[in-house]
Parts: sequence; C-alpha cells; structure tokens
Amino acid sequence: MVVMGVAGCGKTTIGEALAHAIDGTFLDGDAFHPQRNIEKMSSGIPLTDEDRWPWLATFGREISARSGQVVGGCSALKRVYREHITRAAGEPVLFIYLDGSRELIARRMGKREGHFMPTSLLDSQFETLEVPGKDENAVHVDIDADTQEIVSRILNILVNQT
Repeated sequence: MVVMGVAGCGKTTIGEALAHAIDGTFLDGDAFHPQRNIEKMSSGIPLTDEDRWPWLATFGREISARSGQVVGGCSALKRVYREHITRAAGEPVLFIYLDGSRELIARRMGKREGHFMPTSLLDSQFETLEVPGKDENAVHVDIDADTQEIVSRILNILVNQT
C-alpha cells in the first residue's frame, strides 16, 4: 500500500499509524530521494519528471523488497508515477489518496517543523495532482479528522474491499 497525496496531507503520520495498526512496516518515500532532489525542493524549486523517475523506481523496488505488510508514503501525484511505482514493485500496489482542501493542508504545513518541503510549493503540488481515477487500484480518504479517525476510515475501507 502507498499512502499518497500532496505535501502536508499527512502521508508520514497516517502511513506510520496505519503500518502500526496492521503490524506492518512503514517506508517514507522521502527517504529515497537523491540529495539533489532534496536540495531542489529545499530551495523552492519543484521537481521535474526526470528528477522523479529514478526516485519512484527505487521506492517501488524497496516496497516489494520488504516482507509482510508494507505501507509506503509517497506523493505519487500523477497516474504515470503510480504506474511507475507499481511496475518497479512488480506486484499490485493499493494507493490510498489522502484527500483534503488546500486550506486545511496549508494550515497543517504551517505547523510542522524541520521538513524540507516549503509551503510555497503547495500550489505546484495541487497543479501536478491527478486524483486517482475509479479505474486505478486506489481508494480516497477524507483527511478532515484526527489521525486515529483517518486510520479507522482506511481500515474500514480495506476490510470492506476483501
């Protein structure tokens, strides 16, 4: 599974809590960015597709390399990025789209400390975002609640899918 969405939507917080709830492993996609990507984003420069391809492939391979339940956190903003991750993983990947308004996410981003992604890049994230379609292996979860409630929503969706 990959918890996805724009910067500040809660991928790491929700992903870690979901992994804990299912006794799985959490992998933060940001940990697999090459240093040049981090430097670009830290400088307020959006990544290009060419910047993203190697990172997404590495992330997909890392997801499939782990045993047991794996929850990844990755923006996966475009359909082609989600397809790239799935190809690299070599197995089906369920994408859990954390859906929230720009205002809610901007407020959350303004409260976090020590992250390389500045709030100034939020607009570019929303401009790039291709919301997962009904034909994709994806579910949508509204993030207008606290962490426990959002994880409960995800777990309910997962139980009802099987």
